[in-house]
Amino acid sequence: MEKKFILTCASTVDLPYSYMQERNIPVIFYTYIVDGQEYVDDMGRDPLALSHFYGFLDEGKIPSTSQINVYRYVKFFEEQMQHGDVLHIGFGTGMTPSVKNAMTAADMLREKYPDRKIVVIDSLCSSSGYGMLVDTAADMRDRGCTFEETEQWVMENRQNIHHQFFSTDLKYYRRSGRMTGATAMLASILGICPIMRLDDMGRIIAYDKVRGKSAAVRKTLDVMEEHATGGLNYNGKCWICHSNCITEAERTKAALQKRFQHIAGDIRICDIGTIIASHCGPGTVAVFFFGDKRAPYTEQ
Repeated sequence: MEKKFILTCASTVDLPYSYMQERNIPVIFYTYIVDGQEYVDDMGRDPLALSHFYGFLDEGKIPSTSQINVYRYVKFFEEQMQHGDVLHIGFGTGMTPSVKNAMTAADMLREKYPDRKIVVIDSLCSSSGYGMLVDTAADMRDRGCTFEETEQWVMENRQNIHHQFFSTDLKYYRRSGRMTGATAMLASILGICPIMRLDDMGRIIAYDKVRGKSAAVRKTLDVMEEHATGGLNYNGKCWICHSNCITEAERTKAALQKRFQHIAGDIRICDIGTIIASHCGPGTVAVFFFGDKRAPYTEQ
């Protein structure tokens, strides 16, 4: 029987670290900086870490984030390679080029460990959608799928995880350059919630707009019905994440349960972690599901 491989990822999967431990998935952690002090993307290990982070935002402090450098990837991968072959699914390049550093580190380690296999995949995903991709790869590993089978599935399905989201506070999207200043300003003035998604390359696209949170939830579910595998009969995983707006996340979950009655298991609700929240701020709700391939962005 072929030995199981080691599946790894970054902290931006936005799942609790305790869950990653249960699933035996080692994690490399991003960090953010406020007032010259570095903080780890905690993944819920410290129950006060997220409230501390949002306290910075309330004070008007602006967190900065950076890539994980090649040295840190080398150190992380080398530790895992002592125990077996490594399949690393990286945070999507639509959010950060950091995965390219991971690929460079993997190239370096192949020379040092010619008898080990290490592969780095750009997930083209973000937040708990990235987490869903990694989690499903772990399902395959645990069913006995080979390294190669799992790698192939991830490559073939990474664009099939839809990321649908909306936000009522757009200043952080504007600050990070993930939304134009004109779009964010107009939305704020008119009380509009832009409807956003990730495109086929993992980039944030604001492609529609509605008035109010209830309409934003309905639009999100309409889009899911259109794109999810099986439509209203969708029976795959469906997860939600939010940035400091649990009430809106719970409202979205209730609406999902009412419309999609065959979803596999419970609809998991997770916190958006500090790295992604540094760019989206509070007030974002996202829904993730499997469907057709995500469409590229085209100018309207």
